[in-house]
Amino acid sequence: MGRWKWELHDGKLEVGSKMVAVGVLIPGSLLWKLRHRFVGSLGTIIIKCKDLRIIQLDIPGMEECLNIASSIEALSTLDSVTLMYPFFYRPMFEVVEDGWHSFLPEREFELLSSVTSDWRLSYVNKAFSVCPSYPPIVTVPKSIDDEALRKVATFRHGGRIPVLSYYHKKNGMVMMRSSQPLTGTNGRRCKEDEKLINATLRAGKRGYIIDTRSLNVAQQARAKGGGFEQEVHYPQWRRIHKSIERYNILQESLIKLVEACNDQSHNMDRWLSKLEASNWLTHIKEILTAACLAAQCIDREGASVLVHGTEGTDSTLQVTSLAQIILDPRCRTIRGFQSLVEREWLQAGHPFQQRCAQSAYSNSKQKWEAPVFLLFLDCVWQILRQFPCSFEFSEHFLIMLFEHAYASQFGTFLGNNENERCKLKLPQKTMSLWSWVNRPPELSRFKNPLFEANSLVIWPSVAPQSLQLWEGVFLRWNRSSKFLDEAYEEMINIIEYNRELQAKVNALRRQLAELETDDGMQESP
Repeated sequence: MGRWKWELHDGKLEVGSKMVAVGVLIPGSLLWKLRHRFVGSLGTIIIKCKDLRIIQLDIPGMEECLNIASSIEALSTLDSVTLMYPFFYRPMFEVVEDGWHSFLPEREFELLSSVTSDWRLSYVNKAFSVCPSYPPIVTVPKSIDDEALRKVATFRHGGRIPVLSYYHKKNGMVMMRSSQPLTGTNGRRCKEDEKLINATLRAGKRGYIIDTRSLNVAQQARAKGGGFEQEVHYPQWRRIHKSIERYNILQESLIKLVEACNDQSHNMDRWLSKLEASNWLTHIKEILTAACLAAQCIDREGASVLVHGTEGTDSTLQVTSLAQIILDPRCRTIRGFQSLVEREWLQAGHPFQQRCAQSAYSNSKQKWEAPVFLLFLDCVWQILRQFPCSFEFSEHFLIMLFEHAYASQFGTFLGNNENERCKLKLPQKTMSLWSWVNRPPELSRFKNPLFEANSLVIWPSVAPQSLQLWEGVFLRWNRSSKFLDEAYEEMINIIEYNRELQAKVNALRRQLAELETDDGMQESP
C-alpha cells in the first residue's frame, strides 16, 4: 500500500497520520461517498463521511490507489447487517452496566405506578403479532383489555395503537402517540379506539389531537385508506393540524445545508441565500412549534393529548420527545435523556436503519432516507442554548448521539425496530452504546459545567431570531475550534474556582457563627 499504513486504533481507522472515524471499512458506517482521481502517478482518494467531514488521501502509484479505492468501496457496501462493525467490535473497557437492560419498559412503569394506578403494562404484542414496529410491552389504560387492543390495531396504520408516551405529574394529564386511523373514504369507525383514547380524559374535560400533517394531506390520506379522527365519533377531542415535513424534503434540506456550509466562496449574500434555501431552520421552527403546542395543551390547558401523523414513526416522535424535554426536568438529565431516546425512538420504532442509511453526500436518492433524528437533536440543542443551565448534558453529548446514530461500533441504533433487533440478537451479539456512555470517565466528558437542577417547565422561543445554525455539527470540520475549546476550558476553570471560593465562604461563615455563639455564651451572666 505504498507509504500509507492502515491500522485500527480504539474504533478509529488510522490512515497514515489521518484519523477516519469508526468503520470507514464497514457497510452503513461513516463512509458514504468515495471518489478517486489521478494526476500523473499520484492518486487521490476523497472520502466523504457521514459525520460530514471530508478526508483526502494522496497515494503514489495508480495501481495502489485503485486497489485501495476498490477495497474501501467493496467493504463499505456489504449486503448483510450482520457483517457490520458492531458484530465484530470487542470493547477494551470494563463493562460495569449492561446498557441493553438499563431502560426496560418494566422499570419505567415502576416510576409511573408510583404516582398513578390508571395504567397497565400490556403484553399483547409479545410476539410482535399485533404491531411489528412496536415493542413487546406497551403502556395502556387499565380499563382497556387486550382483546380491545387487538381490534384497535386493525383500525390504526401498521397496528400502531394509541399508547402512553408521557404522564404529567403536575396535573395528571397524559400524552399518547399512535399512527393515523384507517377511516378511509367511507368514514369507518372503531368504538374500541374511541373508548381507548376517551379513557385518558377526565369527566367534563376535552383533549387535543395534534396531527403532524396539513389538513390537505390528511384528507388526501383518506383516498388511500388512511385519514383522521372525525369529530362526530370523537366529540370530546379537538383536532389541530401542525404540518411537519418528511422524507425526501428533509433529506434535500440537509444536502443543501451541508453544501452551503462547505461553500468556500466567502460571499455573504451567497451564504445567506443558500442557508435560507435549505429551509433547515424552518423545519426546526415547525417541529419546535408543534412540540410547544403539545406541552402547552398538557401544562397550561390541563388537557390530554394524542399525537400522530401517518405512520407515527417520525414527526410524531419528534413532537412527543421534545414536549417531554420542555415539561419534564428528568429528561434534561443524562440518564433521563437516554431513557427518552430508548422509549420514544428505539422502542417506539423509529426506522434508524432506513433513515440514517447514508447522509448528505449521497448521490442515490433513497426514498426512506431522512435526517429525522438529527433534526430532533438540533431542536434539543436550540433549547439547550436558550436554557444553558437547565441541562445536565452538554452539546458534546448531542453530537455524540448524532455520530452513533449514523455510524457506530455499538449495536444500539442498528435495525428499524425492536422486532428486527430481536431477530438480529443484538443484545447477545453487540455492545450497547449506553454501556460505554455511562462509564464515569465518559460521563464526565458529556456533563454540562453550568448545570443547576431546574424543576420548572421551560418554554423555548421559536421566533426566527431565536433559532441559530448548529455550528457544532455543521461547521466543525470547516474551521478550527481551537479558540472555542480554549474558551470552554477557561469557563470550566472559572466555574471550578468559583466553587472553591464558595466553599471557603461557607466555611468562614460557619466559623463566624461559632465565634458569635461562643461570645454570646461568655457575655451571659
